[in-house]
Amino acid sequence: MAVSMEHYRVFYQVARQGNITQAAAALYSSQPNVTHAVKLLEEELGCKLFLRTNKGVQLTPEGELLYSHVAPAMEHIRRAEEELRLTTRLRMGSISIGASEVALHCFLLPILRRFRSAYPGIQIRVNNSATPQAVRALETGMVDLAVVTTPVELGGHLRRLDLRKFREVAVCSPGLGLFPARPITPEELAEYPLISLSRDTMTYGLYENWFRESGLPFRPDIEVATADQILPLVKNDLGIGFVTEYFLPQEAGAVRKLALTKPLPERSICLLEQSARPLSPAARKFRELITAACG
Repeated sequence: MAVSMEHYRVFYQVARQGNITQAAAALYSSQPNVTHAVKLLEEELGCKLFLRTNKGVQLTPEGELLYSHVAPAMEHIRRAEEELRLTTRLRMGSISIGASEVALHCFLLPILRRFRSAYPGIQIRVNNSATPQAVRALETGMVDLAVVTTPVELGGHLRRLDLRKFREVAVCSPGLGLFPARPITPEELAEYPLISLSRDTMTYGLYENWFRESGLPFRPDIEVATADQILPLVKNDLGIGFVTEYFLPQEAGAVRKLALTKPLPERSICLLEQSARPLSPAARKFRELITAACG
């Protein structure tokens, strides 16, 4: 039985108001139209739903049964419509962002602050992980957007937008005793203990290729899980690390940059999104802030 949803909406208002005239006003309709809709619904269902009284109408037992199911449904629809209105106006909702360590600290934090200040009703979830894990979270729908650093491997269903280019710098502590008067070569660099991200990261492969271009093996003495673990190890005289300059100002005097004869690889912070999946209003606005930050 295919009963018009509009007829149920009329039935709900008549039962709720207990009066045809008041129901018509609530529906922005006329009394004859409401009466006609009720009559059609009764014919479609094959039973009487209302009894007329001096004060208006009241539900029959069949009408009470129908109302017990229709009322919760209409309330769910009303709440859904209200939530949609709030969501489209960015007064409520949520957004989930996948972010690698460097992308989070060197690019994303001020954007998160601006978004939070402008839209305090939006819940923000940040999944901080290595680039491959952030890509996987995007592919499986766990996050709406991902902001990561290259190198990155993408499937054909993901779209990439480069946001900012950067190069890491080689750093060591004064305690390591490395004070060259000239830029050092990759061969000289390889003679010292090196600190790197773990071999299951794309960054490890990037530096492995960089050393290989000079005919050298890449054999870090210490491997760590996240970029923020490198500097503490460097400061404790455990080796040379490769970090973004963003992390260095607060370490003035504790570490020093090393000039190299061969520049370290150029990398990018980039935005990733699903090509075919539409973004929520909150995610669209967050994407706008990201692209605006790049000029």
